[in-house]
Amino acid sequence: MVGEGVLHECLQHDEVEEILIVGRRSCGITHPKLKEIIHPDFYYLASIEHRLTGYDACFFCLGVSSVGMKEAEFYKLTYILTMNFATTLVNRNPAMTFCYISGAGTDSSEKGRTMWARVKGKTENDLMKLPFKTVYNFRPGIIKPTKGLKNTLNFYKYLGWLIPVIQLIAPNSLTKLKDLGLAMINAADKGYEKQVLEVTDIHLLAKR
Repeated sequence: MVGEGVLHECLQHDEVEEILIVGRRSCGITHPKLKEIIHPDFYYLASIEHRLTGYDACFFCLGVSSVGMKEAEFYKLTYILTMNFATTLVNRNPAMTFCYISGAGTDSSEKGRTMWARVKGKTENDLMKLPFKTVYNFRPGIIKPTKGLKNTLNFYKYLGWLIPVIQLIAPNSLTKLKDLGLAMINAADKGYEKQVLEVTDIHLLAKR
């Protein structure tokens, strides 16, 4: 859902000249700006590595829910996969800005009781140690989907009526998918003073 929403904003944005999607299956979109690599295994990128050169930014939107998952499995799918992809990119694009979709409540200390938050925290911390131009970790909280897109999660389809209530009582826990996409584009284009962006930062950056 996030990847589709961010792509939607990139395709419409005048400052974005070219987009390369790397995915396990086709996104099903055709556009003059868009190129695509279908690759089944993100742990082994050697066969496509030469095609990942010459880009200014990576918007890394891949992620899984930790519900029902053991820590070892979640660690592999979240930390190992992300770091493998990021390390491959930085070796070929040291001037790249790397934008990572993390989550509200991520544990930067890596020592808390919540498993997913510790793993996300380690992922954020180790990404920021890589020699990219800059790394930005986005923590969007609850995401309001963009109307008309096809990959909206079932949670939002069936409980979307709660979003206006959440927006009223806890506005700093909710991010529009449109704003998240714009904030990522602006981070790569204009920069931001923080590397870890909470919901309020995302709102501010989306308007720049």
